[in-house]
Amino acid sequence: MKILLLKPSSLGDVIQAIPVLRLLKRHYSSAEIYWWIDTALAPLLEGDADLAGVVRFERKRWSRPQHWPEMLQSVRWLRGQNFDLVIDLQCLARSGVFAWLSKGDLLVGLNEVREGARGFYDLVAPRKHFHTHAVDWYQSVLPLLGVPVHKNFVWLPERPEIAGAVTRKWPAFFGAHPRSGSGPQLITIQPGARWLNKRWPANHFAELVRALAERFPATRFALLGDKGDQPLGEQIMQAAPGRCLNLCGATSLPEMIEWVRLGDLLITNDTGPMHVAAALGKPLVALFGPTAPERTGPYGQLENVLRLDLPCAPCLRAKCHLAQPEACLHGLLPVTVLAHAEKLLSSRA
Repeated sequence: MKILLLKPSSLGDVIQAIPVLRLLKRHYSSAEIYWWIDTALAPLLEGDADLAGVVRFERKRWSRPQHWPEMLQSVRWLRGQNFDLVIDLQCLARSGVFAWLSKGDLLVGLNEVREGARGFYDLVAPRKHFHTHAVDWYQSVLPLLGVPVHKNFVWLPERPEIAGAVTRKWPAFFGAHPRSGSGPQLITIQPGARWLNKRWPANHFAELVRALAERFPATRFALLGDKGDQPLGEQIMQAAPGRCLNLCGATSLPEMIEWVRLGDLLITNDTGPMHVAAALGKPLVALFGPTAPERTGPYGQLENVLRLDLPCAPCLRAKCHLAQPEACLHGLLPVTVLAHAEKLLSSRA
């Protein structure tokens, strides 16, 4: 049996869709499963034991006409695989078209109305209600196929070679502060987010790090993010010089996952690493403003979401139009986050 999964982006969405892969492979142990994914996220899945291969979607490159022959070649390859089952978990126009062009025997998707992709599907999985979590919604395609839904799988298996590379790549950080196992040692911080109005203020993060450094003298801080988050990391580092490592723009995607795995607690905005921590079962504090945690929060850890109960939140908008912008996050004070972080660290110790 050959299966094609389509979920090209974004990082958090792909992480939340991985249980579908795990459960398909548990049910169809001999199946060859391929994943259609944006090339920037391909390292997340390359070499995964449950996959026969990764099909790269060159979204930016293929937007230019001179590269359309490459796209057509990819479509021809998909059609030549004779997939028995194609599952579209992106459910937008482009993924629906690629799913249809793959010419699989059975095409399954979600009841997403935004771009009409459901018109391509043979079977459609409805969202039970507005607040159904994305992880549960993605898995709702499985009962349509007779595939049991359970939790007997490892969401993000360990990658010892990547973990080892991390400790070798930053020897000064790990050498100066060896992990002793005697209490909280490493707190990871994610200060960035794709939407600007999903970012808790950097000065709030700095105040929080300063307070945590005072209360937990042995603790170090690793600041995660992409290259554009480097100024945020630099600002936060000043709160605990010598105890912080600014990793913004310095790690690969697999390395970022291992940093979260190495950490004892992640404090994060609503963004990809939050879903990584949830998948790993790592304690976290998630700071929410314009988005709805019931739908896209840290799966299994919604009790660790902090947000203000404002009439405008969640607005589900990428831009804030209030006279006092981002009040939903600016009003969430560091002392509140500190109290929750201390509780998690104390319970873990």
